Amino acid sequence: MRVTLINHTPEPEKVVAAAAKLCYSSSGIDDLLEKLDTQNIAHFLQKLINMGHESPFEHVTFTFGIEGVSRNLTHQLVRHRIASYSQKSQRYVSENNFSYIIPPSIAKNKDAFNLYQQKMKELQETYDELAKIVPKEDARYILPGACETKIIATFNARSLFNFFAHRCCRRAQWEIRSLANEMLSLVKDVAPVLFSKAGPTCVTEGVCYEGEMSCGRVKHVVVR
Repeated sequence: MRVTLINHTPEPEKVVAAAAKLCYSSSGIDDLLEKLDTQNIAHFLQKLINMGHESPFEHVTFTFGIEGVSRNLTHQLVRHRIASYSQKSQRYVSENNFSYIIPPSIAKNKDAFNLYQQKMKELQETYDELAKIVPKEDARYILPGACETKIIATFNARSLFNFFAHRCCRRAQWEIRSLANEMLSLVKDVAPVLFSKAGPTCVTEGVCYEGEMSCGRVKHVVVR
């Protein structure tokens, strides 16, 4: 898996602070921006986070380049609908000699690993045969969810809060949890205050909302 932060709103923390202050000020936007320094930006952002006033966080976006992940992962990723996605197309890009992701539980089990590789080879051969007689968009139906893919994804900060709360959770599927943790690390590098309380609720709130499915990391579990 390779994850890069390829673009983001310049000075994201300043933009959020200015957007929020505008709601409570009669000052012009230029004046608001001039009065914002590092210290009062940090103080104001922490206040917004503690209040749960999250709409100003929608004004900043972060774009990620994601490679070396499975189609199974991206099927989960695109369920986060407040985001924009561009993915390698199996309709137009041939999957001859496709790469695939191997789950850790399979990689560490010799019998499972051998069986997995054997079936991947068979699927590749079947795809290649089908691609000779039908369009790629139809041949792809034989491809596995393990098939490696690439995707560019753009989120606003508020949507990322939701994404991290769900996908950094220990109960999230291993591959998307790994992706979420890497994405969180990247955005913290460029906006540490903005994402200071981002992550699973057991860490950010000391509360688990998974009910009976809780991993047991914290004692305060909400059963709905």
